[in-house]
Amino acid sequence: MKDKIKIVTLDTPNCDITKYINNLLELEEFSDFERINSKKLDFSRSIKGLSEGKYDVIAMTGQQLHGKELDMLQYECHVSGAITPKRPNMLLISENKIGYQPKSAIILCDYKIIRRQLRRTRSDLRVLSTEAYQSICNLEKKYSNEFERVAWMEEERKIGKIDGFITSKEIFEKLKLDGRRHTLLPDPKNGGDYHFLPIPYSDLIILLTRKSSPKSLIKRITEKEGETIWWIQNQIIGSLGNEELSNISILVRHRKVKSLMEEAEKYKDLTMEQACHDSEGEVLDSEVHVEIKMEKISKNGKRTVGIHRIIPYSKFEFATISLIRDWEVMLREVSQDVPKDSYYDNSATAFIDLDE
Repeated sequence: MKDKIKIVTLDTPNCDITKYINNLLELEEFSDFERINSKKLDFSRSIKGLSEGKYDVIAMTGQQLHGKELDMLQYECHVSGAITPKRPNMLLISENKIGYQPKSAIILCDYKIIRRQLRRTRSDLRVLSTEAYQSICNLEKKYSNEFERVAWMEEERKIGKIDGFITSKEIFEKLKLDGRRHTLLPDPKNGGDYHFLPIPYSDLIILLTRKSSPKSLIKRITEKEGETIWWIQNQIIGSLGNEELSNISILVRHRKVKSLMEEAEKYKDLTMEQACHDSEGEVLDSEVHVEIKMEKISKNGKRTVGIHRIIPYSKFEFATISLIRDWEVMLREVSQDVPKDSYYDNSATAFIDLDE
């Protein structure tokens, strides 16, 4: 009998990879796969086991691998596939939507970039981390895991001490919370409305194998869009430290030309429409496009630096390298003090402070 392909899953509170893989393995076409119980495994043990041949595939989030690629390469392993994020957007748990929150409403959020997105949307909100909130209220609450922290925030919301909090859909469902939820979507209803790009690697599952393993090993699990998202995000933000990573939001996805043309028509966006035409003006309706959006936001939410590209799939690798260079130039320019043109000009500070 042929040996089964052993797959290890490394879950996070926001991404239940085990549940996803178990659903896959219930299908007849995956009968040659076997999931290994990984409750006691961490990245170090699992990558060592993968290198030694105890396992054949590790399924984990892109966020878990960030900063550990050198360890992976030392064990002669690599990322050979990825699964498209299914639920990358966070939820606001509150009785009211963002636009209908009362003045000075208290919203708790432990993601720096989302706090800044919320302040950009409503400057009159009090958006705090749980640590800052506890310090203000003289609380010393400690939690053993993310689920306990979210459960405590829900209790604070129910008794009226806070107006809402941010969490993932995975935690919301596992805790069976009954509060109203509002998804923080990346696409505004109307042009210029508020939007929320996902945090880096949000809900992105990657597949690690040995370099010597055949490509066909994970061919049935990996997805083309997931591979594109991983490659682009890894190129753009793979070398960033955790502090810098916490103040960046990024969205990468495949788009069909029809949906892009409809969006361009809705918002009267000539630039987006031109991205769907070739040099002779013909519509490129036969090729999938890759959309990349990226933002950095000031602490008070009043200043945003962003970049938006729509690229034909066949050119996305070259275009990503070009985008990285343009992004670096843009950040360098907006973070410098504006020089005086003449002696009677007022001095002007930088558009945005990237270190705050």
